[in-house]
Amino acid sequence: MSKVALVTDSTAYIPAELVKSYDIHVVPLQLIWGDKTYRDNVDITPAEFYERLPHVKAHPSTSQPSPAAFKELYSKLLEQDYKVLSVHISSKLSGTMDSATQARQMLPGAPIEIVDSLSTSMCMGFPVLAAARAAAQGASLADCRTIAEQGCKNSGILFVVDTLEFLRRGGRIGGAQAFLGTALNLKPILEVREGRIEAVERVRTLNKAIDRLLELIAERVGGRRPVSLAALHAAAPEAAETLLTRARAMYALSDVNEAVVSPVSPVIGVHAGPGTLGLAYMAGM
Repeated sequence: MSKVALVTDSTAYIPAELVKSYDIHVVPLQLIWGDKTYRDNVDITPAEFYERLPHVKAHPSTSQPSPAAFKELYSKLLEQDYKVLSVHISSKLSGTMDSATQARQMLPGAPIEIVDSLSTSMCMGFPVLAAARAAAQGASLADCRTIAEQGCKNSGILFVVDTLEFLRRGGRIGGAQAFLGTALNLKPILEVREGRIEAVERVRTLNKAIDRLLELIAERVGGRRPVSLAALHAAAPEAAETLLTRARAMYALSDVNEAVVSPVSPVIGVHAGPGTLGLAYMAGM
């Protein structure tokens, strides 16, 4: 029976207990702050990051893992007789996919498959978990890849940012550019669509934006069951818990596979900014 190891990156921010339970391997992206470089969620946690962010003048930047970091992990797994499925943040948002691809090229003939999630956060994390569960049941590398790709097609993420300024600074604003200059009391709802951050609509007040976000999630999920849900937050844990409770209430208990709260990793938080709230889902799997 082949053994398949799942590799992803730190932007997935899969809850630690699930990472441990399914032996998922996480390659950290990097946060560059002044003259210091931090490994995402290794050298700096979300809580530490969001606490420091308002008090510094220099805005941090981010960087993908090096090809060498991927090669080191891949080699270690191959030596343990694993085949590798590596699922990563959208290639339109980060160079992480490129680093993983370069590492695979350094290991010609090795059983390594790489999947571009065209997303991030738990919108990527749920497909990784689906593939990891299949691997634990003895699924082949090809089958695990198919499950991950299908999971990505059946996943989505919508989020509300407090301000577009962080996306603008980080150059990740994409289709949300249209909302720049919006009155301060209008909250933009955004989504990751085909790998890029795109504008959905503007809603007056945060409470109404959350109401609308839940309506949009219900529309996108439609009649597909079961559903997995993740409330995402940047330094807003209580609001995320409330959002998850409301999201769960839209479905019968037996129709919800998983419901988790997940902080937005520092590397994503650089671009989204504090106060961001979102909801990721995977439906029909």
